[in-house]
Amino acid sequence: MKENPSEHEFLPLSPATLHILLSLAGEDKHGYGIMQEVTRQSEGRYKLGPGTLYDNLQKLIERGLVQEVGQKADEEDSRRRYYRLSSVGRAVLSAEATRLEGVVREAKSRLQMAKPRRA
Repeated sequence: MKENPSEHEFLPLSPATLHILLSLAGEDKHGYGIMQEVTRQSEGRYKLGPGTLYDNLQKLIERGLVQEVGQKADEEDSRRRYYRLSSVGRAVLSAEATRLEGVVREAKSRLQMAKPRRA
């Protein structure tokens, strides 16, 4: 991998990656918190299981998009690890949002131009 890859080299994001990055955009979260946030933000239409979540988190950490920040000082469960969106991860999420806006804009434009066919 290049030393300073462009955020566009990560695009397009898989649904799991997009939802994980989006869930971390507001604050640090532990794994279960990420799963809950993904379910909430997708209104229950997309759910991450633990295997998918932790496999993806490991890849995102290796690629520098997410950082493991350990545990919170006031946390009772010392096994609970927290994750944070890195500055690169934030740039990638922003680039993906821009890309998706373009896709939606194009879809709306084409649907408005398309005339219904008679069967």
